[in-house]
Amino acid sequence: MPEEQVANAAMQQYWNEVAGPRWVARAAIQESRNLEVAHILQEAAAPKPGERVLDIGCGTGATTLPFAAAVAPGGSVTGADLAEPMLAQCRQNIASSGATNIELVLADAQTHAFAPDYDLVISRFGVMFFADPFAAFANLYKTLKKGGRLCMAVWSTLDDNVHWKIPFEIAVKHLGRPAPGDPNAPGPMAFRDPNRFRDILEKAGFAGISVEKRQFHIAGRTALVEAEHSSGAGPAWRLMEEMQAPDDVRRAIVTETAAAFSPYVTRAGIRLPGNILLAQAKRTN
Repeated sequence: MPEEQVANAAMQQYWNEVAGPRWVARAAIQESRNLEVAHILQEAAAPKPGERVLDIGCGTGATTLPFAAAVAPGGSVTGADLAEPMLAQCRQNIASSGATNIELVLADAQTHAFAPDYDLVISRFGVMFFADPFAAFANLYKTLKKGGRLCMAVWSTLDDNVHWKIPFEIAVKHLGRPAPGDPNAPGPMAFRDPNRFRDILEKAGFAGISVEKRQFHIAGRTALVEAEHSSGAGPAWRLMEEMQAPDDVRRAIVTETAAAFSPYVTRAGIRLPGNILLAQAKRTN
């Protein structure tokens, strides 16, 4: 993918060498945590039998597979991701499911020339990493038929998501604040500002745009498991990596985070309140 490597080379390397393998190793926990978001996305997108769907940042197939079932018979889903480790796991999951209406593409969605005939473009947490989001969404606009729909879930702010806020604040107490950076740099919260996300969609040509905050819960097993998870991903982990935190400090952060998570434990496991931004738009010409 020579052209695509130029566009998002840093993220491609990161997701193939660091984040992708880590995600696959924790796939069961990762996907179960975000099931509510997958349901919110599918309900809002309302896929119909016979439709063609493009799933951006499809990962291991958590949205690809249920959307493929929803558009059968006659419909299909193309799952696109720039991380081969994620797609390898997705292929296994597709084989286990028996689905026959899914195509996977190793591609950078910012530049890849997708077929211009999709009814619906979706993403759950897969579009916040573009080097140039304006170019990326202009490219995605071209994939839709006239009347085609876009429906995507992205993360809201740190303060809106307890599973990030609590461990991050504990890590800051131990390590200090991270170095200042570009607030709009590619990363999980790149689209946390609904006005910025709306502006990107407008400039890409979309109409009928809505970007709404939606509440959900991170579904975890125990407070300790969630605390340990936060030490391997998310803002607290990034701060620990930036500060090269020693093992004893990392352990202390996990212990304190588990204690702080304990009020959110229920009979069904831990439930941490969170928020996403749900973006919907159409191609009208």
